[in-house]
Amino acid sequence: MRLPAFAPQLKRDPLGGADRIPTSYSTTLMLLELIATLCTGLFTGAAIYVNLVEHPARLEPGTAAAVKQWRPSYRRGTVMQASLAVAGLLSAVGAWLQGRGTQVLIAGLLIGLVVPFTLIVIFPTNKQLADADLDIGSTKAAVLLDKWNRLHAVRSVAGFIAFVLLLLHLGALL
Repeated sequence: MRLPAFAPQLKRDPLGGADRIPTSYSTTLMLLELIATLCTGLFTGAAIYVNLVEHPARLEPGTAAAVKQWRPSYRRGTVMQASLAVAGLLSAVGAWLQGRGTQVLIAGLLIGLVVPFTLIVIFPTNKQLADADLDIGSTKAAVLLDKWNRLHAVRSVAGFIAFVLLLLHLGALL
């Protein structure tokens, strides 16, 4: 009695490379792209939520309360958002190195760019908002909060574009 051989299932390569590629191989190759898409989607959802829901809600009780709420929110959100952006970048670059396409690389670089953008462009505003000497009820504090939200929106847009690029690329492959 002969045991059946366990060969990987084959399917047509949607990118037009090899005529047939093992399903398990293509799934492994797609894993990094899926991770990049997941991280970018989570980053984008959180960023858009902050711009459209959290920040306007924090402003409702007044500038002083908004600054008080912004400080711990920023401190906690930074870890999550930075981790997702870096993981999205690294997994997209890894997927691109495995041949997943230039669109994946562009999306990865776009989500990765939010980190230096935050450090170079947004951080000076963050530093002023976190300053213990800031009069939290002042017009200056209100202006800083408004500026922060506009700058944060750039991150939301970058994340959204990167997420759409990844989704479109995945959609073309499925």
